[in-house]
Amino acid sequence: MQTPSPLKMTRSGRSAARSGVRSSSGRLNRHRERGKYGSSIPIFSNANMKVVLGIVLLLNHHLAKSAAEHHLPRVVTPFPAPKITDLPQFQGEHKESLYWGTYRPQVYLGIRARTPTSMMGGLMWIVVKDGRYHLRHVCKHEDDLSTYGWTKHNGRDFGHQVLVDQGMTLTTGFLKSKEEGSGYGGDWAIRINVQIDKSKWNEEFGRGARLFFYLADEGGNALNLSRENLNIHEDCLLASGSRADIGDWQLHLKSMDDLELHYSGFHTPHFHNLSDLVEENLASQIIGGFSFTTDIIFVSGTDSESSRVEERVSSLTGTSLSNQLKYKEQAFHEKFEKIFNLAEKVDSESISVGKAAVGNLLGGIGYFYGQSKIALSRIVNLREHVNYISYWPAELYTAVPCRPSFPRGFLWDEGFHQLIIWRWDIRISLDIIGHWLDLMNANGWIPREQILGAEALSRVPEEYVPQHPTNGNPPTLFLALSDIINGLKNNEFNAMDKTEITLFLERAFVRLEAWFQWFNTTQSGKQMSSYYWHGRDNRTNLELNPKTLSSGLDDYPRASHPSADECHVDLRCWMLIAADCLHSIEELLDKETKPGKNYGSTAKLLSDVELLNQMHFDDAYGAYFDFGNHTEKVQLKWKGVETGHNHTVRQLVRDVLGRPVLRLVPHIGYVSLFPFMGRIIPSGSWVLEKQLELISNDSLFWTDYGLRSLATTSSLYMKFNSEREGPYWRGQIWINMNYRILSALHHYSKENGPYQDRAKAIYKELRSNLIRNIVCNYQQTGFLWEQYDQNNGTGKGSHPFTGWTSLVVSPNFSPIIISTIMSIIGQVPRLLRSGSSFRTPLLRYTAKSPTHTETSATQALPPLEL
Repeated sequence: MQTPSPLKMTRSGRSAARSGVRSSSGRLNRHRERGKYGSSIPIFSNANMKVVLGIVLLLNHHLAKSAAEHHLPRVVTPFPAPKITDLPQFQGEHKESLYWGTYRPQVYLGIRARTPTSMMGGLMWIVVKDGRYHLRHVCKHEDDLSTYGWTKHNGRDFGHQVLVDQGMTLTTGFLKSKEEGSGYGGDWAIRINVQIDKSKWNEEFGRGARLFFYLADEGGNALNLSRENLNIHEDCLLASGSRADIGDWQLHLKSMDDLELHYSGFHTPHFHNLSDLVEENLASQIIGGFSFTTDIIFVSGTDSESSRVEERVSSLTGTSLSNQLKYKEQAFHEKFEKIFNLAEKVDSESISVGKAAVGNLLGGIGYFYGQSKIALSRIVNLREHVNYISYWPAELYTAVPCRPSFPRGFLWDEGFHQLIIWRWDIRISLDIIGHWLDLMNANGWIPREQILGAEALSRVPEEYVPQHPTNGNPPTLFLALSDIINGLKNNEFNAMDKTEITLFLERAFVRLEAWFQWFNTTQSGKQMSSYYWHGRDNRTNLELNPKTLSSGLDDYPRASHPSADECHVDLRCWMLIAADCLHSIEELLDKETKPGKNYGSTAKLLSDVELLNQMHFDDAYGAYFDFGNHTEKVQLKWKGVETGHNHTVRQLVRDVLGRPVLRLVPHIGYVSLFPFMGRIIPSGSWVLEKQLELISNDSLFWTDYGLRSLATTSSLYMKFNSEREGPYWRGQIWINMNYRILSALHHYSKENGPYQDRAKAIYKELRSNLIRNIVCNYQQTGFLWEQYDQNNGTGKGSHPFTGWTSLVVSPNFSPIIISTIMSIIGQVPRLLRSGSSFRTPLLRYTAKSPTHTETSATQALPPLEL
């Protein structure tokens, strides 16, 4: 691609100075000592700084790749059935209505289309911290924003986000519009408002914000910079171009405030390091301004005879845009109240937490395209190199657990996400579930973590990228589908929704069957109706208890010595959920039972409480346990390890002091409650009484903030699993498991039996504790959290975590819990004034892959032996 010659032009007053497209290739290749994403920018000598709005246009050298696709292994061969997302209900108007969106959750504000090679827009800004300028773009904990997230978002055409950073508050509004003359997918506008808190802003380094908005084309299409004189008060055309999908397009900017505009264009071979590109090339061009509002408008189809460009741009700026944003905001409030039934129960200010949870979950939905890397060996030791083969190129439309830490698809998280999303928008939910099921290979396996595209790959350590086709993940999509089917039975859908759900289930059934059969054959144990999670490392000498990443519970204690003799009670319960869901679909669709695929009989077998008790129940403890080759006599100990060249280093290694035997694994925790969560235990059984006693015992599960993941009596309670891996599922409070336990308590509180009143009392108190703690943390920190401390209730780990923590607003907590949430929110100021002990949490990070850990006195490593 030929690079246009440089052009520079200067204008005075409110008009902008701009530079033409220039090549950055020479500068990009030189060695840089600053780290990418968030490295400091030198302070500039110009002390009279106000605001800059930088517009960056980027061109991509698109390199087409071709490869012969013949004789592919089954592991990278798509499942031989029509794709679910090819259903007519996901085409046409539905597909076009979702074309543009805030589908780049990994950045603070990112726009793209649901297409493999898209136009991309995004926002960057600069703040002063510790005497240096820092560029913001990619969501990161170390940026230490006071708060950020979509406080309102409808998942389709509207969003409202607030970001507070070092005394500067940015409010971003997103709006889509489809008018006569628009190209495919319509038009969109971004409103950016910046306000400065003078009490927190260091004016020594300037009196305002410095922003950069960029536009890029992954398809390598030309972006043309405007050659017109710019008048931002009237409307200025910044750039234009053409694409096959949307036709000709234009990018406009309008603001009634005084600001100067600088913009440039660059060629770049990739887009995952845009922060570096902008930082390196535009940092020295920062000049004046102050708090302001500006509108950025993208219009498509400008080549049509009826394009009406000026009219469409005008409708997406100024007062017209303000009115449309207000209308969409009001519609969001009304829909939220309708779904969660809050009318006249609480005041509007009291429901802010619930709206923020739903808004950021919907605003965090992303679109990704790429190829997963599939491990070719059975090696599970992350320290060893693994050869891999690439999956077929695939797209994924999905919610994400956490924008800074996990801005990509996680299979077991997604089922929990959909428990909220289907109630908000059933079409979006089915579209997401369909995308996930379309990722199934010929064996019926779905990779558990989707790391698709360069942006996603840039955020994941190399050793965690390859997915192992022998390993599963909890099939939580069955949980969401069962909930949707219950909605059908309860007449919660209109006629059109019922039809589309039925068509979806008809198309999806063969894939759901294959998924179940994959689990039933590859994860089955030696005993009848037993299962175990594959993928544990039986060779490691560096882990106290080899992790079970495939279970989703990572370092939760399992048998000390992994083997094929294991029986995992949680996986057995997941299989019951799957079999029961398939049976419900068969009944709904009036399908005939196939030989060897009698899901009703399978569900009956897996719900046989006597068989379950024989395999997993311990009468002495009154608890359910895993079974496996186990000894409690295992510890971590510092030892000298030879590393070659006669050099010895001290390492923390596993020391086994006792011979393992086949037995129940005596660790009481979330896994012990899976039969209770699955409502397998009869309401009149003494075993149910035992479960209620375990739950309410403050030495085991119970805290004032929710239920612990592991009992304090466990030998591995809050123990490090290795020199680098702190406790993750060994005591902390997790909302997804508390949600399932709470739902089961609500179920048993409605079932006639001797323990009905006890279940109801525990349900009410646990519900109150959970909500109070989540809400108070949000009020104090501005975030929902990945997990909560079992000792003081403070938020821990990744944030904002509006994945399964958003379940706090789920109707499955019952309508009573929703009104209780909001009532407690309203009481927060009083609680804080009264001195309630909810202290601000330390902003510490715990990765989903627990190599990044947090330390505290209660989690101390063994002392180093000298």
